[in-house]
Amino acid sequence: MGILTFSIKVTLDGCIDHREGIADDETHAFFTRLMDEAGAMLWGRVTYEMMESYWPAVARGDVEAPPALREWAVKLEAKPKYVVSSTRTAFPWTGSHHVAGDLRTEVQRLKDTTADGVLLGSGKLATELDRLDLIDEYKFLVHPRIAGHGPTLYGSGLPGTRRLDLISAKPLRNGAVAMHYRRAR
Repeated sequence: MGILTFSIKVTLDGCIDHREGIADDETHAFFTRLMDEAGAMLWGRVTYEMMESYWPAVARGDVEAPPALREWAVKLEAKPKYVVSSTRTAFPWTGSHHVAGDLRTEVQRLKDTTADGVLLGSGKLATELDRLDLIDEYKFLVHPRIAGHGPTLYGSGLPGTRRLDLISAKPLRNGAVAMHYRRAR
């Protein structure tokens, strides 16, 4: 049985806007390693649509990109992608699958059948899955920035405090810190 790992970049004030933070080779390597280690990706519809609007074109070579980004796009193209959506059912991007039905049951089934684990990268969906007690690990890339706007991590709240055990904290040269936590059970 695999685990569900929530990973996202976040500023010091909790902003998870994908345009905030540092986009360089070091942060790219962090997320590439996470994707390489995971058996599948799990997103909400909004994140899927954001990714779908850019990365397939990079993988095909339709968009100019550095070799490292193209390599990442090709790997992402091959990775199974699961999408939770109540408003969309067709997901044409290669390897994409709709998660429908009871969220708890379907995500637990995905975890149970993905030995290498599932990497979750959507803030709103993470809140819902945390409410259902399905997230096992958290790998945040904390950027040395104060955005002063949202969206924010867990902006809609949780029913209670989550205790986490620190597994590692690794500062990057760019000032960001890679934080790895495991859910305390």
